[in-house]
Amino acid sequence: MTIAILSDIHGNLPALEAVLDDLRGRSFDAVYCLGDLVGYGASPNEVVSRIRAEGIPTIIGNYDDGVGFDRDDCGCAYREDGERARGQRSLMWTRQQTTADHKAYLRSLVPQIRLEANGRRVLLVHGSPRRMNEYLFEDRPLSSFERLAAASDADVIVFGHTHRPYTKLVGDVLFVNAGSIGKPKDGDWRACYILLTPGAADPVEFIRVPYDVGRAAAAIRSTDLPHEFADDIERGGAPAPTHTEVEP
Repeated sequence: MTIAILSDIHGNLPALEAVLDDLRGRSFDAVYCLGDLVGYGASPNEVVSRIRAEGIPTIIGNYDDGVGFDRDDCGCAYREDGERARGQRSLMWTRQQTTADHKAYLRSLVPQIRLEANGRRVLLVHGSPRRMNEYLFEDRPLSSFERLAAASDADVIVFGHTHRPYTKLVGDVLFVNAGSIGKPKDGDWRACYILLTPGAADPVEFIRVPYDVGRAAAAIRSTDLPHEFADDIERGGAPAPTHTEVEP
């Protein structure tokens, strides 16, 4: 059994469309989404509508929670004042744009999905098994992963939220970050999703899908969203280049 897993679309319709087109040419048995359908991108309603139309089982992400429940905070851990201000603008704009029907759908999403595949117990979450907005970065202390592994009752834990794909085997438990479709942060602008085949010699395949990033960026720049979000998806989350003066 092979499972396609998507995560962190963040209102990026061109990226989602490209991934769904890519999936049509692949062999898999089921598809799931780890949440954060909305936020930062220009097309929250269109993304939610497409996920609903495709009938993809989806987990609630912290941004889905913030928009669906009209919260004043998205549960994001912003490190700088400018980043926090832009994030707040994004949340308020997305709350205003998202329809009542789509907000009701976001509120209906589940916090986790458990399934069995090839004799392995698989746990799907957004941030971590503990909290939807917990960041499981790859360089987190091993002891933290060990505690999660011991408490998870799972052989494979799949999550997103950091927008940085990786795998880490901790004891007998495989941790998998599925990356991000709509807002990668590892310097690769292409949409990222995974094909998971639990128990296989190489159980995780990371799929990178080119898409019309110019169209997605232009859509952001045509709205009141911070234009930095357009720059960000064009660079794949890589830091903006710095310009230094060179003395003659």
